[in-house]
Amino acid sequence: MSTATAKKRQSGRVVRPLKIRKGDLVEVIAGKDRGKRGKVIHTFPRENRVLVDGINIVVRHQKPRSVSRATPQTQTGRVEKPAPLHISKVMLVCPRCNQRTRIAVSLTQDGKRVRTCKKCKEYIDSV
Repeated sequence: MSTATAKKRQSGRVVRPLKIRKGDLVEVIAGKDRGKRGKVIHTFPRENRVLVDGINIVVRHQKPRSVSRATPQTQTGRVEKPAPLHISKVMLVCPRCNQRTRIAVSLTQDGKRVRTCKKCKEYIDSV
């Protein structure tokens, strides 16, 4: 039994690949940051979440730690950092038409799967 199928069985659900990828420009459609745009820093497919630069900023209070060779000096006090957003709260912004859009997956002539903008019908991924 492969480890991938074991993990899928263990979690109890199938993890589907996200249509939004790292480096995409997205717009927030719900929540306190509605209307803001940012670049995706990281995706979490198992949790259906994405980390967007400058969006959903939370404050963490970091205690000062003793400095050793193994752990370098980190920022202390009030540290602001982005928190993950659910994938349903963001929409991809098409790089061609600059509008937020849904994503279709279509095939090219050589059989490669690419993401397509539903509004302007152009490829989002470079072919």
